[in-house]
Amino acid sequence: MLYYISGGQRSGKSRYAQDLALQLSPAPVYLATSRAWDDDHRRRIARHVAERDARWTTLEEEKYLSRLALTGRTVVLDCVTLWLTNFFDDAGYDVEQALQQARAEFDNLMRQDCTLLVVSNEIGMGLHAPTPAGRQFVDLQGWLNQHIAQRADHAIFMVSGLPLTVK
Repeated sequence: MLYYISGGQRSGKSRYAQDLALQLSPAPVYLATSRAWDDDHRRRIARHVAERDARWTTLEEEKYLSRLALTGRTVVLDCVTLWLTNFFDDAGYDVEQALQQARAEFDNLMRQDCTLLVVSNEIGMGLHAPTPAGRQFVDLQGWLNQHIAQRADHAIFMVSGLPLTVK
């Protein structure tokens, strides 16, 4: 089962995904994909860790999610945007390479029989990116979001903490 949960920054995506995961399983998995880029990001990571209680198992993987044994588990993948950033950065900002690698890895992950709640940002709805790399990433994110949403059993769009069912 695939749940796709998207929205803007601070729209309540992660909270919604975590609450839903706890409804679906007494012991969900939190799959963290972010690299700790700087002190601010490390503080954000620490805050997210502190929000989860002992019911959660936290796994960290920057790119190769399908290597993890997730069969039979309820998993919150948080988040696609930071996960995709890892591919984009490692590919030297090559959009096609990053998209191909991320799609392939996501499809490999979907071969596991797990309940997956995927959190992603809708970054194309915000400000116009001022740099070429920023504009490329907005396109890249949009294309990967479409890839995931098309495969989803359920799609939820978060607006100001409120879930809107899209699919």
